Amino acid sequence: MIAAITSLTALGLILGWLLGIAARYLKVEDNPLTEQVAALLPGSQCGQCGYPGCTPAAEAIASGTAPVTLCPPGGRALAEELAGLLGVTADLSEVEDRPTRIAHIHENLCVGCTKCFKRCPTDAIMGANNMIHSVFADACIGCELCFAVCPTEGIEMRPLAPTLQTWYWPKPALGGAA
Repeated sequence: MIAAITSLTALGLILGWLLGIAARYLKVEDNPLTEQVAALLPGSQCGQCGYPGCTPAAEAIASGTAPVTLCPPGGRALAEELAGLLGVTADLSEVEDRPTRIAHIHENLCVGCTKCFKRCPTDAIMGANNMIHSVFADACIGCELCFAVCPTEGIEMRPLAPTLQTWYWPKPALGGAA
């Protein structure tokens, strides 16, 4: 019994030491720009950009194979920030700058099919099969993936209502109107 414990402990230590050496010498260096771009992206993994998540999208943007205007939820502000980080010029004429919207499920139209529930990348939709669903507004990122798959058109995208935490003082209009 002692011999088995000793041999397994020695085997674990030797294999751990070998893995540590392999991790040090076989490490693949990542592009540090990719990490900076990924930090700027929303991280919602919604897939609206055509990539399966924000990390592959960040890799594509950092390598120059994708435009900085790739992220629809980020809008114009994110595209400008990415262009400044990468030192490129961005055509912002195609980028929509729309207010943040969240999903709202109309209870009288919800049939409980769970199609919206399965598509939500942040698990913001609560409910079960054949039950009425509802949206947890604090978790909704406004990606509209649930809106696109609802068979009864029972989901509406509403503007985010200002709260004490999200309200801001509007900027004055420029132009000198008195």
